[in-house]
Amino acid sequence: MPGGNERSMKALKEVWRRAENSLCADCGKPDPDWASSTLGVFICLSCSGIHRNIPSISKVKSLRMDHWDDAQVQFLAKHGNAVTKATYEAHIPIYYYQPTYNDCHVLREQWIRAKYERKEFTEPGKQLPYSDGVKEGILWKRGRDNGQFLPRKFLLSEREGCLKYFTKQDAKEPKISVKIDVINATFQPVKIGNPNGLQITYLKDNKTRNIFVYHESGKEVVDWFNAIRSVQFHYLKVAFPIASDNEIKNRLTRKFLKEGYMEKTGPKQREAFKKRWFTLDHRRLMYFKDPLDAFAKGEVFVGSKENGYSVQKGLPSGTQGNFSWPYGLTIVTPDREYLFTCETETDQLDWIAAFTSVINQAMTPQEYASKCLDPISFLS
Repeated sequence: MPGGNERSMKALKEVWRRAENSLCADCGKPDPDWASSTLGVFICLSCSGIHRNIPSISKVKSLRMDHWDDAQVQFLAKHGNAVTKATYEAHIPIYYYQPTYNDCHVLREQWIRAKYERKEFTEPGKQLPYSDGVKEGILWKRGRDNGQFLPRKFLLSEREGCLKYFTKQDAKEPKISVKIDVINATFQPVKIGNPNGLQITYLKDNKTRNIFVYHESGKEVVDWFNAIRSVQFHYLKVAFPIASDNEIKNRLTRKFLKEGYMEKTGPKQREAFKKRWFTLDHRRLMYFKDPLDAFAKGEVFVGSKENGYSVQKGLPSGTQGNFSWPYGLTIVTPDREYLFTCETETDQLDWIAAFTSVINQAMTPQEYASKCLDPISFLS
């Protein structure tokens, strides 16, 4: 019946236009054009693919191309993103990382499964696999020298405030023990070459060390990630008792601002430019010969404009070093200028934007202390 179909489509569009349904319920992407007829949420195309892999929980349909009958439209109207979130996201721990559409697949999939399949956030005080302050298990870790991934036992302890790993499962002493407050963790599926790849970084002698791990189970590696955040959160609550929960949340694990290849020259600015992998981790600009190196070959502290830092498009006139990439940029610090070149103009502009976002932020007292401990070094 054409009339009934038109009526359903009109009602569907009215629900779809509600402000609460203007962003994907799972990743926040604007203008979702899919929906779950069993959960009542409006979602983006990417998240709909994840829902489709959980058919016992969610049945998805296109809002533009599929037919919606009156009962299904009424179900959407009764639920929608706000009502459904109130049920499935009622008790999310503050430290739990809620991914966005910019995050990798494993984070988004496990977030969706945690909500709707495992119902981890529907009840207060529910015991979760990343919430009890201790986690022990096997992760596949990349060897620093041979590049092979081998199983290693990891132990995370809130009581001890550290993360340890052991070269053998029955080893009494850990290979490394790292304090939880100097750890960062970020997913790196492309760089590591595994969809569940996780990069763990920490400071040792005020220099950054990288550990690359993965687990065959997406759930397990995301549980490790959120367990690290949980232990960090409770550690910082004790260390900074007057800080708000949101202030502490903002100090937990973070993604790198930018990564990629650039060419660099040495401090005399007459040497040939060399291709290196760069990582900008807030105010730390690190460079590596290979993206999977355990240690940076050099680091630069990137301060604020009030302290004499700036980024400029292009290289100084008369630059003598030979370079093969044409798109230059210059980081100006109180001590010297650092010269880089990029392969494409897009890379150049993206790096400039990343540096500008850091330089435009005022430095915190902790960052001033970090700069004093970390004399600028940029090794050849």
